Amino acid sequence: MTHIASERLSSVLPQLLTVSHEAGRAILEVYNSDFAVEQKDDKSPLTLADRRSHEIIAGKLASLHAFKLPILSEEGRTMSYEERKVWDTFWLVDPLDGTKEFVKRNGEFTVNIALIQNGCPLLGVIYIPVKDIFYFAAEGLGAYSLELCNAEIPTSIEDLLKISSRLPLVPLSSGLASHLSHVTVIGSRSHMSPETEQFINNLKARYQEVDFLEAGSSLKFCLVAEGKADVYPRFGPTMEWDTAAGQAIVEQAGGRVLRAGSQEPLSYNKENLLNPSFIVYRS
Repeated sequence: MTHIASERLSSVLPQLLTVSHEAGRAILEVYNSDFAVEQKDDKSPLTLADRRSHEIIAGKLASLHAFKLPILSEEGRTMSYEERKVWDTFWLVDPLDGTKEFVKRNGEFTVNIALIQNGCPLLGVIYIPVKDIFYFAAEGLGAYSLELCNAEIPTSIEDLLKISSRLPLVPLSSGLASHLSHVTVIGSRSHMSPETEQFINNLKARYQEVDFLEAGSSLKFCLVAEGKADVYPRFGPTMEWDTAAGQAIVEQAGGRVLRAGSQEPLSYNKENLLNPSFIVYRS
């Protein structure tokens, strides 16, 4: 398949925001109820909200006739590599990223939708249902945030951009490796590893002041894209659907998502869908 034109990518964003918003409303219905929690095969939690969100997103994406693409979702059926290795372009979805945060009822969970082509995320949408806030990006368009506040989602990309804020919100004065005296690190609220602690200690040896923020789910990518955090190191396990939308948003905001110890970006549709350790940089 030929590379998707920037204009075509951008044109589908209003529909994707609508899809993620609908999924988010279904998630909140469960969130505000006395929901039950099950265990997946990998011992991570699963709720009715995950399944409802998956069903909505899968159904809506399948009806996007201009983007009739395969869908790989965390809550969908397990695809063998033999089946998906021929996909050059597909949807990669996490219907509810941050299920642990959902179960804790701290609001730090998201809906993630990404479009992958030739292993690279070209488009990403992240929706925070509790706050009614979107982050979205497409190659050639840039990255944006939108606080919907119960308003209608515009049907055209032109009208959508008029009410959205271009990322980063905080201007970048210098790169992480230059003469910054103050660095803000963001990390997982649920996962802290010895490698992450060592990474932070190394920063403390280089910079006068190092602050640490905690956030759940793909919110960490969003805060780097906004400019509220400078770096997000992740040495614990993640899956491809956890990172794809966030990577698209960070990269289109001028940042980088690189394998730890490498200058290579994360890639997608690998035989093993487990990500390597990675670091998200603001620039």
